Amino acid sequence: MTGIRFCAGLLAAAALLAPAQAAEPSAPLTLRDAVRASLAANPNLAGFAFELRAQDARTDAAGLRPAPTVSATVENVLGNGEHGGLNTAETTFALSQVVELGGKRQARIGAAQSGRELIAVTEQAAQLDVLAEVTRRFIHVAGDQEQLALTRNATALARETVQAVSARVNAAKAPDAELRRARITLARAEVEQEHAEHELGTSRRKLAAMWGDGEARFGAVTADLYTLPRPAPFESLLARLDANPDFVRFASEARLRDAEIRLAEAKRRADVTFSGGVRHLEETGDQALVFGLSLPLGAGRVAAPAIAEATALRGLTAARRDAAAVRAKAQLYALHQELRHAITETELLRGTVLPQMAGALDETRYAYERGRYGYLEWVEAQREFIAIRRSLIEAAVNAQVFQAEIERLTGEPLAAQP
Repeated sequence: MTGIRFCAGLLAAAALLAPAQAAEPSAPLTLRDAVRASLAANPNLAGFAFELRAQDARTDAAGLRPAPTVSATVENVLGNGEHGGLNTAETTFALSQVVELGGKRQARIGAAQSGRELIAVTEQAAQLDVLAEVTRRFIHVAGDQEQLALTRNATALARETVQAVSARVNAAKAPDAELRRARITLARAEVEQEHAEHELGTSRRKLAAMWGDGEARFGAVTADLYTLPRPAPFESLLARLDANPDFVRFASEARLRDAEIRLAEAKRRADVTFSGGVRHLEETGDQALVFGLSLPLGAGRVAAPAIAEATALRGLTAARRDAAAVRAKAQLYALHQELRHAITETELLRGTVLPQMAGALDETRYAYERGRYGYLEWVEAQREFIAIRRSLIEAAVNAQVFQAEIERLTGEPLAAQP
């Protein structure tokens, strides 16, 4: 059920991402659409259905009782003297049945059912991995869309700069060298725009690969990177770790190991084999009934290594869970701190730094056109403006990715609805 809650969290996050203007004629893609497509067609999830079927078959096999055995024996034949040929042959037809003792059948069924539970929880963890990965790739596509828009703006700004410098050169107010440098800046901006287009195309294909599609058959992703999460307190996040399928899987594995221990201990009690049949005496033509009982010796000694192995594996499961818990807590703390920093950086850049830089850019251009500032001051102001906008996109992307990473660890939606 944890995976369902996590999916609900992602879909809730998708609702928070406000639609943006589509950049392509194809239908836009929401996070909700990407999640549904990935859950339905991700190649990494396809194998679990077969694993569950195979385990169901093992459970059916575990519930089968030992099959009866039919045997036929011929004695006192092909000897010498009076036992030559078949004259004194004794032919016995018998039916034997093993009677399991110690609850072995129930123990086998319990181990098989625990194995199925482990597969089911592992599938939920795999679904979490897919959901987290599709969220990361969706966010990166949204970030690359913003980066492409930024490079297009930078190209347009560089083109406007060429026009402004050209006007000053024609008016003999600036040397020709400034125009050459402005054209070089425009060329570099166009190269960066082309690179951004390639980056976006790559990230779109990576996203489409999450549902097994080799091409990105969708339009722009609809996301507002600047709708930031409101993270819960770290202590409340810690309390959610135990519900994560990764740790539920350890609990399921522990139950499987316990079932294996019970099965191994049940084998310390030997099974009894009963047999019965009919014996035909060729010499006299008489018939007689035959009954038998067999009980193997040393069953406890034979079962001891299996019990020791199952007990050791149970301890290994507990040790791995403790180690995973320590790692998860440390990772959760680091992600929580990084998320808070990314949110602070995004809010500061968007609310304070960028507006001031935009105003400074306008003032610098105004001063350049009137000869109070030189070309270098104006170009440097443009570079700072573009750099701040790029930093804002990166900070917003980081905040969204850190949110998704924490949701992967906790298995639940992180942010409160604003």
